[in-house]
Amino acid sequence: MVHMTRLDESTEYAARREVLRQAEIELMRLREEVASLRRQLPPGVVVDDYVFEEGPPDLGGGDTPVTTVRLSELFTSPDRPLVVYHLMLGKKQTSPCPMCTCWIDGYNGVARHLAQNIDFAVVAAADPAALRAHARNRGWDKLRLLSCGDSTFQYDLGAEDEDGNQDSTVSVFTLDPDGAPRHSYSAHPSMADDINQRGLDLLNPVWHFLDLTPQGRGEWFAGLDY
Repeated sequence: MVHMTRLDESTEYAARREVLRQAEIELMRLREEVASLRRQLPPGVVVDDYVFEEGPPDLGGGDTPVTTVRLSELFTSPDRPLVVYHLMLGKKQTSPCPMCTCWIDGYNGVARHLAQNIDFAVVAAADPAALRAHARNRGWDKLRLLSCGDSTFQYDLGAEDEDGNQDSTVSVFTLDPDGAPRHSYSAHPSMADDINQRGLDLLNPVWHFLDLTPQGRGEWFAGLDY
């Protein structure tokens, strides 16, 4: 038995904490196994070199001029993966998704750490001005913010349906030696018919903090009013 503190806990507490510790070790090992399976996926399909619209690097400097950038140009080096978070904003999603917003709040905070290993961008169906207005309101000043414009990027990656409804998604790409972008991995909140909100849990530390507490995560949902 491993004691996590020097407190004089009851025998029952200590015994049940040990059962929990063993379960936490098992979960950690299973998480490592899943991550290994993800890394062992064969190369995905080569995708279109989609074109995105982007405002000035300085979020506080206005929204013009708007320039275009291709998917392949988002890679700062051929050996670095590109991770894209698909924000639910634009087309049928007329207001920003509160939960997506919660997650991206966190990404902005760790952007400098992510940049040590990967390239990262937030993409939305909304036009650049609308996307940047929301980003400005949230203080997302360390993230690359892109509008997919008239491209089929959101639809092709499963982040949009035929009617323009948006879905939160994370996608990973690699770059071939010839400069062609290649799909590596995508995930959505929905994982099965009975699991429709847990597929991106690993990307949101808020859940992990709440899961440490006696009350757990419950039915809490992020909002835009705080």
